[in-house]
Amino acid sequence: MTFAEIRHRAIAEWEALHNSGKPRIYVGTATCGRSSGALKVLERIRAELKKRKIAAEIIEVGCIGCCYLEPLVDIAKPGRPRISYSLVTPDIAVQLVEDYIVNDNPRPDLALCTLGEGSVDNIPNLNELPMFKPQVRIALRNCGYVDPGNINHYIARGGYRGLAKALEMSPEQVMDEVEKSGLRGRGGAGFPTTAKWRTCREAPGDEKYLICNADEGDPGAFMNRSLLESDPHAVLEGMLIGAHAIGASHGYIYIRAEYPLALARLRNALKQMEDYGLLGEKILGSKLNFSIEIEEGAGAFVCGEETAMIRSIEGKRGMPYPRPPFPATSGLWGKPTNINNVESWGSVSAIMERGGEWFARFGTKESKGTKTFALAGKVEHTGLIEVPMGITLRQIVYDIGGGIPDGKDFKAVQTGGPSGGCLPASLLDLPVDYERLTKAGSMMGSGGMIVADSDTCMVDLARYFLSFTQAESCGECVLCREGTMQMLEILTEIAQGKGKPGDIDLLVELGEAVKLGSLCALGGSAPNPVLTTIKYFREEYEAHINAKRCPARICKELISYHILPEKCEGCLICLRECPTQAIIGDKRMIHIIDQDKCNKCGVCLEVCPSKFNAVVKVSGELPKTPEKPIPVGSWQKG
Repeated sequence: MTFAEIRHRAIAEWEALHNSGKPRIYVGTATCGRSSGALKVLERIRAELKKRKIAAEIIEVGCIGCCYLEPLVDIAKPGRPRISYSLVTPDIAVQLVEDYIVNDNPRPDLALCTLGEGSVDNIPNLNELPMFKPQVRIALRNCGYVDPGNINHYIARGGYRGLAKALEMSPEQVMDEVEKSGLRGRGGAGFPTTAKWRTCREAPGDEKYLICNADEGDPGAFMNRSLLESDPHAVLEGMLIGAHAIGASHGYIYIRAEYPLALARLRNALKQMEDYGLLGEKILGSKLNFSIEIEEGAGAFVCGEETAMIRSIEGKRGMPYPRPPFPATSGLWGKPTNINNVESWGSVSAIMERGGEWFARFGTKESKGTKTFALAGKVEHTGLIEVPMGITLRQIVYDIGGGIPDGKDFKAVQTGGPSGGCLPASLLDLPVDYERLTKAGSMMGSGGMIVADSDTCMVDLARYFLSFTQAESCGECVLCREGTMQMLEILTEIAQGKGKPGDIDLLVELGEAVKLGSLCALGGSAPNPVLTTIKYFREEYEAHINAKRCPARICKELISYHILPEKCEGCLICLRECPTQAIIGDKRMIHIIDQDKCNKCGVCLEVCPSKFNAVVKVSGELPKTPEKPIPVGSWQKG
């Protein structure tokens, strides 16, 4: 089957869907939607349509990015724009069937936006929403719009046109086109994509391999998973283009087993490609022979490093090995091997469809194109975003992210996953690109971005991320294995109020040594959270060590709960709710907290009526309280 025939079939199906005269109901069933109850919503919609004998098309789509608004349900009636509804419950879904599908009331009060062309009074378009207005969606271009389980949806929206175009070009011409785009590896290192491709192609040997790195293990990161769940063909097409460019005949997708939905949709996509002749021998009548195999990883963070990944695919323990030789010349089973991550391959397919110069129009001189980020933490609009390189942190946090919840102040943002740096409010106007993030002490990484508010303890945050990387160290390098352990022990002591003068300088010394003496990027970047929090928030470390105080009142050993005698009304609420019976006092008696029994759970603070606000959490100087319960109103300060 020629590509023209494949495309004709896909477009015919796509047009039949949109011109069927039936309402179309789109339900977001990626992991974020499912975790919010999307499958129950989908089940209720199907039941309601069956009950009312309504003929409608139901399409499962992936994540459009606004994860905080899931479950999302879109309805498109014939001749009308597609309207998106957020935070849909099964009961709301029934209302939408009744009000909009049956009675033609689009319910603007429940609507989030419209998608695509056309408008409805009082409902904004998706591109007018603050979260989407600054975005440029290239890797995510189809996410939320197509059924990831239907290859025809992808092809009808331009899919595999980049491959068809590439197969009419020589490998050198394909690499030239990708080089025009300025694409750099989106897995974190930012190495020029075509430089790796050329090295691999020019390496001696007829047998070459290609790997898609989908081993996304950063806490709070979900860019690669979401793309594979929502638009797997964008990634697979990019792999085919790369295979043609470097001369590879076999590829692997290395993906962690904890991504069951992404795995299922990948396997389905590969089967569809085989049915269409997009895998195997003489793809689309060309000389390209290429097959793809899925390799499930066991969840080791270090296997995201390319040499450890290669060993894992070979059936060995996932541990990095020294370079050179680099994988591009001697990788999988000693053969030349090219490795790019999920987002890189998704961008390649778009670049070949639209052209390298088109992609290069976005971004900065050195960092071209766009980058996806998983925006998480203390920010209003959590979700998956794609922005031009060079956008500032402020624009991401406030314009796209909607700012900090509950009116609290921004304190820091960590970019680049658990090995990234924590950047303070003074750097909010820092443009996000490879060079400037690195200069500030952080890194791009694969795209995790976690926001911290004023209630965050930076010592505790650094300890948390270091505990992750320390546990994930393969143990091969002494400095990584032992150095991160020593750093973690020092951080733990500081958080417990046992820190000593000189600990801060010792942490810096150890951190720099670990960076220099580690074989792979895990150890080389593991100290970043510690080093950047010391650089930008040193006063917090000093408060923990010198004053035995946690300014954010987070570190348990440095905080305590007390009842203010002048505010306590002796209502017994906190006493009844205390799980350790640490609160003493009868009704209409000022309560006191036995500090030896208190486990610092904070329940007393949560349940104390707001009209009293008698319970306080403190770190450092303690309020004066009576030694035993006394009648309400009898306390005199001092």
